[in-house]
Amino acid sequence: MGVKSIPESLATAGGRRHRACLIAATALIAAGLLAPAAGAADSAVVVIYHRFGEPDLPTSNIRIDQFEAHLRELKSGRSTVMPVPDIIAALKQGKPLPDRTVGITVDDAYLSVYTQAWPRLKAAGLPWTLFVATEPIDRGYKGYMTWDQIRELAADGVTIGNHTAAHTHMTYLSPEQNGEELARANARFLAELGALPELFAYPYGEYSLAVREQVVTAGFAAAFGQQSSVLYGGADFFALPRFPLNERYGDINRFRLVTGALPLPVTEVTPVDPLLTVNPPIFGFTVDDGIGGLNRLACYGSTQGKAVLERVGSHRIEVRLSEPFPPGRARINCTMPGPEGRWRWYGIQFYIPES
Repeated sequence: MGVKSIPESLATAGGRRHRACLIAATALIAAGLLAPAAGAADSAVVVIYHRFGEPDLPTSNIRIDQFEAHLRELKSGRSTVMPVPDIIAALKQGKPLPDRTVGITVDDAYLSVYTQAWPRLKAAGLPWTLFVATEPIDRGYKGYMTWDQIRELAADGVTIGNHTAAHTHMTYLSPEQNGEELARANARFLAELGALPELFAYPYGEYSLAVREQVVTAGFAAAFGQQSSVLYGGADFFALPRFPLNERYGDINRFRLVTGALPLPVTEVTPVDPLLTVNPPIFGFTVDDGIGGLNRLACYGSTQGKAVLERVGSHRIEVRLSEPFPPGRARINCTMPGPEGRWRWYGIQFYIPES
């Protein structure tokens, strides 16, 4: 295109020099003389919660003391919390974001979201997004919110997103069944809230290329999974990542680590479909040529630990797994040290059907 990316040193310098460089870089971007690189001015971290203060379900729960520590960290001035729709709009339009931009999402509309999370988020003055599966609300399942409570959140400025009707495994369903799931949920949102959500979250973070295409066709602005990674301008806006937080992965040190993460921008990812037909997958990707130090990159497969990496040329990475993944969800996380003690992070979630 005849333009150069922002050098890493310019995008991540500290203090006054950082602000001056960022202002200068923004002016060059606006003039078309410099292309924004994936970095502090073109990335954001989105986190995902489910339950709050429900210790009997630790894999989907965050303890209240952990959550309050997260809120204190977000209010400390090190991060800028923005509404998720605003983050997506800025990234799509190529507009710079504040360094360490964070978006907050919550899935499933459990009652503890209303009784525990919302009062604390409201007191902290932080925007957030709630992804709702409509059928548990309609059926009045124990431990879930009501439509009256969801309307109360929406009236308070909380963004409401679509999480299907029955919170089903979409990769199992036919296109017709998935279309019905999306339509049923939208009909309920329209009836109860008077508007259709613009954002979508795949239940369990599971999707295939076919499912993704249906979500695109349904008219959503963006869709989220549950793989750990960082949003940036070159990301797939219908496979956006979020860092899941629970009791095990919710201590304050890890929270600071993920909210300060930087993107590891990649292209030419194989396999192209996260619904695996070959297991273990022949997994690989090409890292943006503006990223150096790839000798420090490490990738880890769920249930397998550290994987063997092979470099092809200067920036192509092939990840060699030692064994097949078991049926269900599987993740690979790739990380490497970045500037200022921060980490670059790229993650992907696969789904492995039963044989």
